[in-house]
Amino acid sequence: MDLKSKIVLIYGPTASGKSSFAVNLAIKIDGEIINADSMQVYKELRILTARPVKRDCKKIKHHLYGFQNVKKNFSTGDWLKLVNKKILDIKKRKKTPILVGGTGLYFKALTEGLVSIPNVPFKIRKKIRNLHKSLGPKNFFLRLIKIDPLVKNKINHSDTHRVIRAYEVKEYTKKSIYEWFKGTKSTYEKEDFFKIYIDFPRNELLQRINLRTQKMIKNHAVQEVKNFIKLKIPRSRSVYKAIGISEAKEYINKKIKLEDLIEKISIKTRQYAKRQSTWGRGNMQDWIKVNPNNLNNFLKIF
Repeated sequence: MDLKSKIVLIYGPTASGKSSFAVNLAIKIDGEIINADSMQVYKELRILTARPVKRDCKKIKHHLYGFQNVKKNFSTGDWLKLVNKKILDIKKRKKTPILVGGTGLYFKALTEGLVSIPNVPFKIRKKIRNLHKSLGPKNFFLRLIKIDPLVKNKINHSDTHRVIRAYEVKEYTKKSIYEWFKGTKSTYEKEDFFKIYIDFPRNELLQRINLRTQKMIKNHAVQEVKNFIKLKIPRSRSVYKAIGISEAKEYINKKIKLEDLIEKISIKTRQYAKRQSTWGRGNMQDWIKVNPNNLNNFLKIF
């Protein structure tokens, strides 16, 4: 199979070996790697976000890693603008763009287009969040489907972020979020992509997560967070979604022991990996599923 004319996409849960697989594939097909992970864009968080190691970056050119200052928010729209330029540049040089990461929304924006919903004013967002808090998840969801029936069977009532977002959009724009979705289109055709989903056995993945967390701590992740704290970043910044910041702060403030820090980060990472897998099952049914234990055999195809 010739992948050189394609845009290769590699998605999978955290710690599933995506980065090393991408490097091996890039060597085979003369590719360059583009980051599709929302936390690996931040230059100040190399260890906590498990950015690709230097030796891999020397083997293959990597793009959009560690370039964004943590003091600034970085949106999916920001990423999409940059990634489109990178894809064009890589293809102009007769190389193959390989996008690798675990941020499902990035891949969705690239393959399906980005919804251009107007920004909802802060007053409305605050009002709806207070309403969600006072009604509780189930009653809030019942009210949502009354004003926006299109949401029914498409969002789980326990998915707080998506439920609130749907309500905000309907309240402010008077249109369902799913009506906005219909108006979106990708810059690319379906045939432009070759999609790979790293399907890792859960038990093995949990072991890998635990080992990676221990390695992060040995590699001075706590010091990285100490340096981050000195920057006094507002809590509203998107960087705070990075796993390990709040847990390391607890350890730095002597609220938990080192073994508790490792356990807390491991648990949070496992929960994140589960959400990534859930996203993959729901949104990536047409992707080629590859067991990482067979990655070498898969690479032989090319």
